Amino acid sequence: MAKTKSYKHLNTIGRYWRDKYGQKIYKIPISISGFTCPNIDGSKAKGGCTFCENESFSPNLEDRSKFKLNLNSTTNPYLEKQLVQLKSQFETTKNVLQKKFDAKKFIVYFQSFTNTYAPIDTLKTLYTQALDFDDVVGLSIGTRADSITDETLDLLVELNQTKEIWVEYGIQSVYDETLEKVNRAENFSDIANTITKTKELGLNVCGHLIFGLPSEDQEMMLHSVERSIGLGIDSIKFHPLYVVKNTLLTKEFKDGKFTPIDEELYIDTLVKAIKLLPEDISISRVTAGISDDSLLSPSWCNNKHQQMYKIKQALLKEGLIY
Repeated sequence: MAKTKSYKHLNTIGRYWRDKYGQKIYKIPISISGFTCPNIDGSKAKGGCTFCENESFSPNLEDRSKFKLNLNSTTNPYLEKQLVQLKSQFETTKNVLQKKFDAKKFIVYFQSFTNTYAPIDTLKTLYTQALDFDDVVGLSIGTRADSITDETLDLLVELNQTKEIWVEYGIQSVYDETLEKVNRAENFSDIANTITKTKELGLNVCGHLIFGLPSEDQEMMLHSVERSIGLGIDSIKFHPLYVVKNTLLTKEFKDGKFTPIDEELYIDTLVKAIKLLPEDISISRVTAGISDDSLLSPSWCNNKHQQMYKIKQALLKEGLIY
């Protein structure tokens, strides 16, 4: 008699939250005007990462103000408008999720730009307001490791006493030569030190990795996964590198100097990466893409549903259920 194949449910962030709260938790992405990045404003570099066109990740952001905050800002005349944006985006998305999925509990996700790159008073006001919204169980804050101060970490530790706080750090790669190629203006040792400090303070950390970065082969991508696991992160996001208009990567792609990762290699690398993860690291994302005409390549990144189907099928072959 043939053996029946056994299957294992992966530890996704959705399952983690469902186990913790007894119901599904929904993330509400927020984009706040006035936030930028030290890799854009010239304090560390100019132009941003070669793949970055932040507006493509900011569907909720209508205002394109030239006013920008940084860690040395002493005032923020824009704060009241930022609070209006925060409330408007939260309520709009919450209403949609309630009508579509009967959603009841939420994590506010400060997603676009570098969301700790501002004076502490601004951050405290925005974070506290977000946590005060009805039915919010916590925050997830996207940032760079070089853009979070000890004072901000102390604030997050305080907030973490009553609500669930996540810090999402862009690691992208553990290879400094790769980070230099994409104009990241960071090195891995500094990223690792900040993540270690954040974990020692008891905060939840999600690390972001990109597969398909220039000159990286599968062995290098998987090594980045292994080194990231070694930092003690609590969750991980995987993204393919795709090319959108109005980025530095656009020119490299059009000049034939960069070829995006193909779908078969991405899925194979992803499955191998997931098999490396210990059970206590949840998976927050397995792919990404964009479905409008700003996407230049690869074309397979324009259909998230098709991507997910193929990824789930590949995982099923390994006895894994996403």
